[in-house]
Amino acid sequence: MGKPKGERRLADNEAQAVTRNLRVSPIKLNMVAAMIRGKPVEKALADLTFSRKRIARDVKKTLQSAIANAENNHGLDVDQLVVAEAHVGKNLVMKRWRPRARGRAARILKPFSQLTVVVRQVEEAE
Repeated sequence: MGKPKGERRLADNEAQAVTRNLRVSPIKLNMVAAMIRGKPVEKALADLTFSRKRIARDVKKTLQSAIANAENNHGLDVDQLVVAEAHVGKNLVMKRWRPRARGRAARILKPFSQLTVVVRQVEEAE
């Protein structure tokens, strides 16, 4: 016995992937996520491949996971997928201390982020 399966939070033509504990600040991650919002997945993958931001590699892995979820778990067509949402959330913050002059200490904050990518299948208007 177990608990009953929960209802799906997304529409039938959507799939998502979530990556937690990314070691980057949410502001920097949101800059990379903004690059791919609303784009077709082929264009988004190309943009992330050639981006010079370090975190773009992890965003690309999350997008590839969302594409694989859409194809394997929900039977969606990969060629018609568009990045519907890419939103960033805060996660834990490690607090560290750095010694300073005259016996004082300075606080160092090392933030972590969480990334959610939702892909949606759209019908091509021809």
